Amino acid sequence: MSVATETKTANQPNAKKKHPPGLYLLFATEAWERFSYYGMRALLVLYLTSTAIQGGLGFKESFALSLYGLFTGLVYFTPIIGGWLTDNFIAKRTAITIGGIIMATGNIVLFGINSATGLYIGLTLLIIGNGFFKPNISTLVGELYDKDDNRRDAAFTIFYMGVNVGSFFAPLVVGYLSSSLFATHSGGVTTFGYKYGFLAAAIGMIFGQVLFNVLGNKFLGDKGTKPNVKVLKENATAIDKKIPLTKKEKQRTLVIVILTCFVVFFWAGFEQAGSSLTLYTDKFINRQIGSFTVPTEWFASINPFFIIILAPILSSFWIKLARSGKNISIPAKMAMGIILLGCGFIFVILAVMKTGSDPNHITVKANIIFMVMTYFFHTLGELVLSPVGLSAVSKYAPLKYASLLMGVWTLSSFVANTLAGQLAALTTSLGMLEVFMYIGAVAVGIGLILLAISPKLAKMLE
Repeated sequence: MSVATETKTANQPNAKKKHPPGLYLLFATEAWERFSYYGMRALLVLYLTSTAIQGGLGFKESFALSLYGLFTGLVYFTPIIGGWLTDNFIAKRTAITIGGIIMATGNIVLFGINSATGLYIGLTLLIIGNGFFKPNISTLVGELYDKDDNRRDAAFTIFYMGVNVGSFFAPLVVGYLSSSLFATHSGGVTTFGYKYGFLAAAIGMIFGQVLFNVLGNKFLGDKGTKPNVKVLKENATAIDKKIPLTKKEKQRTLVIVILTCFVVFFWAGFEQAGSSLTLYTDKFINRQIGSFTVPTEWFASINPFFIIILAPILSSFWIKLARSGKNISIPAKMAMGIILLGCGFIFVILAVMKTGSDPNHITVKANIIFMVMTYFFHTLGELVLSPVGLSAVSKYAPLKYASLLMGVWTLSSFVANTLAGQLAALTTSLGMLEVFMYIGAVAVGIGLILLAISPKLAKMLE
């Protein structure tokens, strides 16, 4: 909150009020959950593709990359089911606790059963647990504020920082545990301690749940203790779904659907970070800095690091544009995000042109800066596209279909992540250069198409 906001007169609502302490409890809970998820995510492809003697499962790269895409896709599918359950039967806080316990159990299974059976049981538990957790903690943040509370936007910004704090530290911790502290060296072979990374993810999830449940009643009061349907009945705010949509509502709904289709292409390229880009980094990037070898898992921290640095700068930039009367429309911003994603692939393409994509014949490794710049442009694209898209859905979706359209928006991530896994798997047959060039070119092309039709879409949103 700015100094100017703090000094507003007392007759302006919420001008001098601090954020409720419940916000910071949810911040901490989400930070630990993201620590758990991103810690596991940073390890997964490496764990799947490393040989048994290296501490992994020895899966073929094509299968491992497809499995990774399916897993990350289902992580975005089950929240639709979890959201429906809390709409009708389960209180949000109960669902968050159930989800946290199931996810912690999933990581414990991955730690304790280092086999294909343990893998499938662990991932299934993580997918189910995330379905309970993910759709409810962010909506619980919204329940802390009245609809007209001018602190709401700032609250979600603070909460989003919790996501990125957890995402930033998780790869650093699990990377150190698996590649340094618990790694062993014998006969020229390194055995990585991947399972201890999964254990750290479980501990993080458990710690977050202990905080949430011990301090929940004190800082959240009765928020999130009733299913949504019961709250609606008590407040007499049921929506009559028999009333037809207006022409403007139909136009806005169509725009949301169109933008959702374009977003699939963005996330399909962006999610190469945890699959094909991770494998390329592990094998083809010179990770040596002096006598220290940067763990591959640490590269997963680059994205949240750039988000923490760039988000306030970009937010201020949009505000300055709006004040000067040069505001950029939502569809145009999203088009820019997709184009930036495509531009990011230019750097990894240059790296592959230097190193080739055959791990058995590496004559030279690429400089670490190539991957840093790839992630920089991808993060910039994410910041331009993702928050704007969520804002568009929440702002323009007709009230009686708001939850449905948000579900459709989330479902796009399921499609995108599944597609991302298939694209990553193609790197093992077509080669990394061809696949990265294809993804980058398609992203720029799709972005330019969206940019061309953005004036029409913006007019439909007005």
